[in-house]
Amino acid sequence: MISRAGLLIACAFAAAAQTPDFDRVQIHAEPVQHNIYMLSGAGGNITVQIGSEGVLMVDTGYAPLAPKIMAEIRKLSLGPLRYIINTHLHPDHVGGNDAIAKFIPQDPLLPLKIIAHSNVLNRLTAPVPGQPPPSRDGLPLDEYATPRKNMHFNGEAVVIYHEPKAHTDGDSIVLFRGSDVISAGDIFTPGSYPFIDIERGGSVQGEIAGLNHILELAIPAKTQEGGTYVIPGHGRICDDADVVEFRDMVVIVRDRIRDMIGKGMKLDRIKAAKPTLDYDTEYVSPDSFVKADQFVESVYKSLAGITK
Repeated sequence: MISRAGLLIACAFAAAAQTPDFDRVQIHAEPVQHNIYMLSGAGGNITVQIGSEGVLMVDTGYAPLAPKIMAEIRKLSLGPLRYIINTHLHPDHVGGNDAIAKFIPQDPLLPLKIIAHSNVLNRLTAPVPGQPPPSRDGLPLDEYATPRKNMHFNGEAVVIYHEPKAHTDGDSIVLFRGSDVISAGDIFTPGSYPFIDIERGGSVQGEIAGLNHILELAIPAKTQEGGTYVIPGHGRICDDADVVEFRDMVVIVRDRIRDMIGKGMKLDRIKAAKPTLDYDTEYVSPDSFVKADQFVESVYKSLAGITK
């Protein structure tokens, strides 16, 4: 699966920053709420749920970081790794599937199950000229094609929701109902503009719908702080108010670009008009994965029905 991840990096992340120096990356575990932790270091955030039945992971990061990731998880729990849930297909979130599946001893009575929406499996297994087929060990063979998938693990309900045509066409968000935590994947990336992967089924309308669904599930505590915590695909642990701010930004930029399209403006003129200017200081930095023009272009293509 590593070779396919490398291909996906080349085609989907050509504009990204340089690949991290994995030897220098440190993985950090941060408690979120109840028995939920967030692991961060490089690539996508990883959600970990621990309990008497074992360990559940949401996303697996980059493949070369698998030993460091598992070492950090073993500080939290020595229980068996029972489930991996992938929020989407990008290699900074699924790249570690195969490495982690091979890294841990497999118990035939308690097999590891990898879960994702069927669109993720379909895209990961699509034939690629000159590339060998991916290893079965890292594929999400426990796929689902319904609006949601329910399970019960470590004493709480875990609900996996498909968010159609959002960041990609295979996005999932994961609600840990007892712990009151949502793992949002790359639909929500505070501190940076969202990457709307048009070529893989993403759309600005689906992005907004996914954010609105997170807000439907999240319940804030006193003075709109705390309550349900949201683990983003990248960045810090957040709550309802952070998602509202991010959602509002995407809606406002969408509306501005839609208005410009209605006036007959083409992409170059829209970029020159800088419809994100008042947000750039918050969502763009020298290390940003998505620059302002890239975000504008993805919104434009989405609204215009352009898929490349």
